[in-house]
Amino acid sequence: MQQEALQEIHSATTLDALQTVKTKYVGKSGLITKELGSLGKLPPEERRARGAEINAVRSALDAALKEREDTLKRAALDARLASEAIDVTLPGLQLPSGGLHLISRILNDLEGIYERMGYTVIEGQEVEDDAYNFDALNIPWYHPARDLWDTFWLEDGRLLRTHTSPMQVRYMLEHSAPLKIVVPGKVYRYEATDATHESMFHQLEGLVVGDNISMADLKGTIAEMARGLFGASAKVRFQPSYYPFTEPGADFSVWWENPRGESKWLELGGCGMVHQNVFKAVDDLREAAGKERIYEGKTGFAFGLGPERIAMLKYGIPDIRYFYANDLRVLEQFRGELG
Repeated sequence: MQQEALQEIHSATTLDALQTVKTKYVGKSGLITKELGSLGKLPPEERRARGAEINAVRSALDAALKEREDTLKRAALDARLASEAIDVTLPGLQLPSGGLHLISRILNDLEGIYERMGYTVIEGQEVEDDAYNFDALNIPWYHPARDLWDTFWLEDGRLLRTHTSPMQVRYMLEHSAPLKIVVPGKVYRYEATDATHESMFHQLEGLVVGDNISMADLKGTIAEMARGLFGASAKVRFQPSYYPFTEPGADFSVWWENPRGESKWLELGGCGMVHQNVFKAVDDLREAAGKERIYEGKTGFAFGLGPERIAMLKYGIPDIRYFYANDLRVLEQFRGELG
């Protein structure tokens, strides 16, 4: 029986086949188990010798079963590893690569330009209070200028910010002059969408406050931004305009030497000297919060521009809606450009 069992054990080629052999000989109803059960029928003088003989066979079979099981498990593991092996000498697969969105690239460029000029980049909340979005910016509820900002109002009386300008007030509430900040972010206006208008778009707001800040400082800042964005030959033009939170206010355009031979003035945004009513409103809010009035009498300038406008002009994109349609036919054109 031992010889037959050992032969069957070594002939088993799978773990299942080995388990069958194990059950046949040493299972609960196996042949060896039955032999052990029959010891009680033998005379006492034969029982000891017979028991020792059966146990020796059982030990030999257990050892053979364990050895064969280990061998089969190693073989199965080797086979699995071989099937999962990767040939590291094969050439890699060229997978599609993405890149920064056009608007992200423009914002990064703008932030880098202003950081080099010593500005701090901050971000603000997109759900805003009426007091910061309008009132503190010299646009009270009765002011006709509110019609310039078609607003998304929320049920709790708050709104989706119509510009990044509220961060001027919020920042001055917590910081003293001198200060230089830029605020990039999304803004929202309830407008009919077309090739040049969207209900959600981006702005980059700038604010400088200190002593004896002048319009000359503002012009120099915008000119430096234009050169950083469009090259050393870029020139800036200012034209009078009206914004409730600036006095005086202006629109600024940049002369861009277009590589396609379409050089022209590009209107990029608005700017102006911060209205004294804004400084007064900030001090009123500071006083209400138990803080010192520190801004009345200060001077400063602010500016804002649209990254979408810059991207449309710089990359020749005819429709602002292309930026947010997730159309790969549009986005893939700028993969190499944006890396």
